[in-house]
Amino acid sequence: MQITETLAEGLKREYQITITGSDLDARVTDKLEEARPEVAMKGFRKGKVPMALLRKQFGPRLLGEAMQEAVDGAMQEHLTASGDRPAMQPDVKMINEDWKEGDDIVVSMSYEKLPEIPEIDFKAVKLEKLVAKPSDADIDEALKNLAENAQNFHTKKGKAADGDQVVIDFLGKLDGEPFEGGAAEDYPLVLGSGSFIPGFEDQLVGLKKGEEKVVEVTFPEEYGAEHLAGKAVTFDVTVKEVKKPVPAEVDDELAKKYGAEDLEALKGQISERMAAEYTGAARQVLKRSLLDQLDTMVNFDLPSRLVEAEAGQIAHQLWHEENPDVQGHDHPEITPTEEHTKLAERRGQLGLLLAEL
Repeated sequence: MQITETLAEGLKREYQITITGSDLDARVTDKLEEARPEVAMKGFRKGKVPMALLRKQFGPRLLGEAMQEAVDGAMQEHLTASGDRPAMQPDVKMINEDWKEGDDIVVSMSYEKLPEIPEIDFKAVKLEKLVAKPSDADIDEALKNLAENAQNFHTKKGKAADGDQVVIDFLGKLDGEPFEGGAAEDYPLVLGSGSFIPGFEDQLVGLKKGEEKVVEVTFPEEYGAEHLAGKAVTFDVTVKEVKKPVPAEVDDELAKKYGAEDLEALKGQISERMAAEYTGAARQVLKRSLLDQLDTMVNFDLPSRLVEAEAGQIAHQLWHEENPDVQGHDHPEITPTEEHTKLAERRGQLGLLLAEL
């Protein structure tokens, strides 16, 4: 076996690997000898089959295995001796495509190796750890938000407003005829919740208890019931009651709604949760400060394919963040920009640096 370097440019490496025909033949012979004691053929006792027959019967398949093992072994031997760490799987291809049994095998192996990471003077890194504890005011604010989320509805006089709850009876009609699933009585609907067909709730704003209204809406084209999808319908609606939202009282009953034994226990849970959030936020600030400082202290070449792959991921991620309604791969071809590539280089350098720590 012979390995010859044909390219050494930056991080790019290319080698020509030659495996002699005699080496391959020896490998096949070794495999046949190993298997021979267990092989039986008609006319021969087990383990007594002549090598020539074994080679004819099993040689072609074992030759393929020997070729793969020889190439893999040569690659591993080279990487162990050189200390190179390929950034991606090496590209291996056969050069002498007109090869026939008995010839030497010549293959090309190319890859980009990971760079050497420069020494960092960590004594120059200055970090400050933030420490914060939840205040009574923070806990009170959290309790207030919980009370608002656990709001009750109390009967009110006057017109229904956005955010109010209306108790209604309704009957849906398609072409003047009631349709299945389109009716209910004493249904509590919070206006502005978006729980009904678009446009339905808006038409109930301003109604009072006892008033009736014919609501006209159109079902969305993608509506689940095919016989209603995209169809214009009407709803005969009667408002039976109008209620305004009222926050729950901050007391033991509120605590029990959130699974706590009493108000003091709920305060303790809130304090622990907020303390954990503050600790997590402080850790993120500390990490960001470390990365920002390291970013100014390192600068080295990266494998181009690694940068291209990372830039492509960044470009796709940012595109989908700007177009959240587009699902899966249903998007135009996205080409990374120069800014994407620069960001990929910095991410790659910091990632390799941190991996070495």
